[in-house]
Amino acid sequence: MIKKIGKILLGVLLLLFTLGAILYAIYNEPLPTGIKSQNADDLAMKMLTSLNYKAYKDTRFLEWSFANGKHHYRWDKQANTVNVRWNEVEVDLDLNSSSRSRVSKAKVSIEGAEKQKLIKKGISFFNNDSFWLVAPYKIFDSGTERSILSLEDGTQELLVTYTSGGDTPGDSYLWKLQPNGFPISFKMWVSIIPIGGIEASWDEWQVTESGAFLPSKHSIGPITLDMGDVRGYR
Repeated sequence: MIKKIGKILLGVLLLLFTLGAILYAIYNEPLPTGIKSQNADDLAMKMLTSLNYKAYKDTRFLEWSFANGKHHYRWDKQANTVNVRWNEVEVDLDLNSSSRSRVSKAKVSIEGAEKQKLIKKGISFFNNDSFWLVAPYKIFDSGTERSILSLEDGTQELLVTYTSGGDTPGDSYLWKLQPNGFPISFKMWVSIIPIGGIEASWDEWQVTESGAFLPSKHSIGPITLDMGDVRGYR
């Protein structure tokens, strides 16, 4: 009986491996090589201008949720602090100095090793989930490299690589833009996804109270990433 179960498990693993190899062969794209130049920075600026970057820069507070509403955020950009909530955990992150962060669980203050663990988790959640909210505004962040791709149809795309910062330095994103520079989607080459070139939409925009453009959701194939009740205000 044990041998039979072992054979079944081995068969399932082989099937999953085969399916994974097939999907990789069909969908994986190599990271394209762009040209680093002033033209790339000009295209990046065109993208920011189309999004009314000044309104975003002047926006003090951002609120949204992620992971099917399991992660909730209130980000004070001016103070560089973030309130992060998930399950019964609440972390008040100080992004300037994590040691000044406060943590509670079920309304009870947490200290010691568990506090440090939850602060680290809160920062990781924030790094990932905020990127899906404000990625277009991060294309000139410290440690970024921009290059331009000219396609056969005459259009241009912007490749942004994050050489440092965040949880996964080295990730690259290829932005597809409208003629006026407004983002449509990006393709990803990221360490957490083994298949390169997976595309995510950036076409469900809303204008917040502060005038900033922010996405309400993203589509990655059949998967929808809902950003919840997105707010931006001063």
